[in-house]
Amino acid sequence: MSIFRIFTAIFLALGITSISSSAKASCGDVTIAEMNWASAQVIAHIDATILEYGYGCDVELIPGDTMPTSTSLIEKGEPSIAPELWSQNLKQVLDPAEAEGLIKNVGKVFQNGGEEGLWVPTYLAEAEGLVTIEDALARPDLFPHPEDSSKAGFYGCPAGWNCQITTTQMFKAYGMADAGFEFIDPGSGGALAGAMGEAYNKGEGWMGYYWGPTAILGKYDMTKLDEGVDHNAETWISEINDLEVAAPGKNRYPASTVETYVGSDMLDNYVVMNYLEKRSFPNTLLSQMLAWKDGEQAEASEAAEHFLLENEDVWKNWTSADARIAIKKELGMM
Repeated sequence: MSIFRIFTAIFLALGITSISSSAKASCGDVTIAEMNWASAQVIAHIDATILEYGYGCDVELIPGDTMPTSTSLIEKGEPSIAPELWSQNLKQVLDPAEAEGLIKNVGKVFQNGGEEGLWVPTYLAEAEGLVTIEDALARPDLFPHPEDSSKAGFYGCPAGWNCQITTTQMFKAYGMADAGFEFIDPGSGGALAGAMGEAYNKGEGWMGYYWGPTAILGKYDMTKLDEGVDHNAETWISEINDLEVAAPGKNRYPASTVETYVGSDMLDNYVVMNYLEKRSFPNTLLSQMLAWKDGEQAEASEAAEHFLLENEDVWKNWTSADARIAIKKELGMM
């Protein structure tokens, strides 16, 4: 090789290194909300791993929950990233904030969106002919309260979750108290899943709120009850999302929009924005990942690593070639 070519190769290599280092340096500090449910926790760790190992970001995971994270995102621009916001019920606050340039929606988390609703075990639905919410309410004897069998139990959402508002209002709208049901606050997402699983494994009745894609709905055969009415977007916001409304009308859960939002500190961060705008999970794959986590009793960080090790064909489309090499080296894939 000639001296000219040798020096050219050296300068090109130095140039590539310089560009790569510059890209890493430009990423800077990134805070990621680690929400308190499984899919959001795993996705937060996947994002953290890719941004830290692939792009040299200085990443910090911080505890998050739907309402406080959304409020902080708008008012303080922090966390930098809210990886999984079930935003359908928050548009009235998120959209104006985005219009002001305070936050940005960077796209869907799940390729086919999320699903919310009220569920019963399929074995019970088929045996008793339960199709609608009204069908279930007509048979309170099928859903004994875990602490008082003289009452029926309806499992709503844990305090602090936005869906506690909607489940409380749906409880009112369908006259569940008059039908003999008592609203149960499970206390946590884990307790909600545990209550469903315990009833299912015993072949007992259970009725309550859940969402997908999740490992639980992949593990247990559950039937979503039909609300019996069409979705009314206006009253969903004005009545089902407002605890002050004493007598909300019946409504149907909307097709759930699950999106990633970033705070103001990320709006000019090309590295982060370019990655997040490409990152979206196939629903079936995500459910499988969560089922693996559940079956292995793995931590969110372990599930994230398992996903990256087993699904390069998916996440390679989200990252640059240099980032992929760095991530694979860090994970011992090469």
